[in-house]
Amino acid sequence: MMRVTKNCYGRTNVKKTGTGMKRAGALGLAALFILLICPVTALSLDKVTIAYFLEWPTANQVAQIEKTYDAELGVPVEWRAFGNGNEMTQAMVSGDVDIAYSQGFVPFVVGVTNGAPIKMIGVAVTYAENDLCIVRDDAGITKETAKQLEGKKVASPIGNVTHYKFLKTMEHLGVDADKINLVQMNPADGAVALIRGDVVMACAFGGALGRMKTVGKPLMTGAEQEAVGINTFDIISVSNKFAEKHPAIVKKFLAVTDKANKAYMVDPEAAYGTIARAAGMDLEATKTTIGNFGFPTLEEQQGANWFGGGVQAATKGVAEVMAEAGALDQILDDYSAFIDSSFLK
Repeated sequence: MMRVTKNCYGRTNVKKTGTGMKRAGALGLAALFILLICPVTALSLDKVTIAYFLEWPTANQVAQIEKTYDAELGVPVEWRAFGNGNEMTQAMVSGDVDIAYSQGFVPFVVGVTNGAPIKMIGVAVTYAENDLCIVRDDAGITKETAKQLEGKKVASPIGNVTHYKFLKTMEHLGVDADKINLVQMNPADGAVALIRGDVVMACAFGGALGRMKTVGKPLMTGAEQEAVGINTFDIISVSNKFAEKHPAIVKKFLAVTDKANKAYMVDPEAAYGTIARAAGMDLEATKTTIGNFGFPTLEEQQGANWFGGGVQAATKGVAEVMAEAGALDQILDDYSAFIDSSFLK
């Protein structure tokens, strides 16, 4: 008898087959062989779409530029830039994005609280000095006189980790955030507004901070914030639908990311140029920004400070702060269902 099959690349193969159990066994072995040599993803996906930020240099961008993700995942990877983490959530909900890399923690919390079918699967980057509120020098306002911010206009992305840090900072400094005229602005726009003098303070992340510092200084440094428990990190999230359909791809994505992070830690100088190109930044700005980042390993992320309990506690705490600020109408009793450590293992 003749048997017609198609290989990984859609080409037709014609082979003679035996009969009975021998034939069934041959077919079984052939199927196993195909699974071993053909990426499963190629049979079911045209591409994987990953959300990320420009002007936000991360170690995994070497693998992005060198297309290591494409090779290891076995399917083309499209990297799509976004302005803030809330936009990433919306894109995952609509099905336009499969995985969000370095999504802000607060947009994630707001999203799942409001029913977004997404989950946190990893920690992308930790940072403190790269997400700050910069006060214009001519305002004469310091952390000791921060009450003077009340009644004044301040720019910040709203509903993300920058907003969360702003609220926690105001709370720590004894400032009534409700008395501040807070204006929604993404980092690039906030930098322009601060330089022009449209706002007295702007809160932002990434490359925009460098431009903002030409006219001002941080209200509190990242080290000062961390010392009082205002921690900052971004996450890796995925749509529930994609995670359920393609768990192997999700796990492989984390593995490739981890390998790239570790390679960067061994020899950062070799990676700076590639990362700068991916982030859309000049070399010096890239070195300055990424120099303050940390990239927890998969092993570290499974520890108590992260998926072993720390993340779950932080999620509830962020939700409570955002509810108090009016960014959430209500919060959930438990967020553990939206935090999945299984892909780290």
